Amino acid sequence: MLDCKGLACPQPVMRTKELIDGEAPDRLEVLVDNQAASQNVSRFMESQGYDAQVQSRGADFLVSGVRNPDREPEADIPPETMTCSVGGPGVLVFVQADSIGRGDDALGAGLMKNFILTLKEMGSDLWRLVFVNSGVKLCCQGSEVLEALQELERSGVSLLVCGTCLDFFGLLSQKQVGQTTNMLDVVTSLQLAGKVISI
Repeated sequence: MLDCKGLACPQPVMRTKELIDGEAPDRLEVLVDNQAASQNVSRFMESQGYDAQVQSRGADFLVSGVRNPDREPEADIPPETMTCSVGGPGVLVFVQADSIGRGDDALGAGLMKNFILTLKEMGSDLWRLVFVNSGVKLCCQGSEVLEALQELERSGVSLLVCGTCLDFFGLLSQKQVGQTTNMLDVVTSLQLAGKVISI
């Protein structure tokens, strides 16, 4: 069993990756101490060809993986994400807050709403949105842009939502759109993107 309790994001995923890369076990178990880490580790296992299950162990979570010969590990860049022919899989929008700029909070929130609503105009160039810090609030119940984000996701745009940030704000159970993610996914996404817009 790989004990990752007390490790901050993205260490549980990175430790799991090291184990899979080094030993390629048919079965593995990873113990973590928060729900965000359990979701990240589970999703990573599945991306590597494992069937994953999460079980509560008191305040901790045990993520178990069994290699599935019918499940192919994902490539670094899935073909369906290749929306641009130059420089990578397209434009990544890095959303760091639930408002734009500094000054008036109401104005900033209105600007962010208009920005999200206008993103669809980028068409097939738009590849992925990554939400961190208070930006994760845009993906949660009660968000004024939730419907627009759900529409983008249905159209094929990938949405990644920082699990550590959701946990910090107590919003894990209120997320309504996107995949809960970790810093390894965020860094990899920034590296793969053809262009990054930070907002």
